[in-house]
Amino acid sequence: MKTTAPLVAACLLFAALPVAAQEHAHAGHDHAAMHGAPASAPLQAAVSGDWRSAANAARDQYRHPLQTLEFFGVQPQQTVIEITPGGGWYSEILAPYLRGQGHYVAAVVDPQALPAGGGRDYQQRTRDGLEKKFAGAPALFDKTTVVAYDPAAPVLGKPGSADVVLTFRNVHNWRASNQAEGMFRAFFAVLRPGGTLGVVEHRAKADVPADDKSGYVGQAQVIAMAEAAGFKLEERSEINANPRDTKDHPNGVWTLPPSNTHDAADDARYKAIGESDRMTLRFVKPRP
Repeated sequence: MKTTAPLVAACLLFAALPVAAQEHAHAGHDHAAMHGAPASAPLQAAVSGDWRSAANAARDQYRHPLQTLEFFGVQPQQTVIEITPGGGWYSEILAPYLRGQGHYVAAVVDPQALPAGGGRDYQQRTRDGLEKKFAGAPALFDKTTVVAYDPAAPVLGKPGSADVVLTFRNVHNWRASNQAEGMFRAFFAVLRPGGTLGVVEHRAKADVPADDKSGYVGQAQVIAMAEAAGFKLEERSEINANPRDTKDHPNGVWTLPPSNTHDAADDARYKAIGESDRMTLRFVKPRP
């Protein structure tokens, strides 16, 4: 893949960071991760990079990647695990941002851990698509690691090996599969003491049953699951809130963009709402 000018600029910014990182060592990035310190210029460069797909960049108005990653305190020297990156929306930002000093890990469902059928096939297609994306752009993804996990007994890496775990809009799926508690325990296990768990999820008006089909989850429910695994809620943010989302759509959250599972005649109505109302929560793994 040809290295574009913005990517060169980003890499130059990355190269300027090691001295400061060495001076501050762990104390500096501990503080940043735990207190949502403002992002450095390289994060802005990664978000603005012209290597990102136009379709992905168009969703920044709803997903607020710069503000979200700032809130989570993600720093360029950290090891960051993203859970089920899907098509790699955040990978396009995180992988180049972490490439110089840190480490981006994409944790995907191991298709072979699932019974034969549609679920396994879906996860295989998803993994194949993500790995093809990574292989096709080595200037961005050559240092990325893909970790496959069994959702029934997830292991995301060596205990205490990650600084940050991030999950975007996944909790509703885990609850529906009775896997949420195990996933949160896996997050806790792989994070170092003082590490950060960042969660973004479709927010219901109130608690919903585990078999709810709307795609929304109660914010208090997510907090309770994280705390049951050992985390402490450090801060919540309204960065990804959307008060226009009434949360009563005929096909749940998938009625809204980007899924747009609705009649064509209703397109303008749902486009005016935009993407879902989302909670944004930062947790910390307490130190002993």
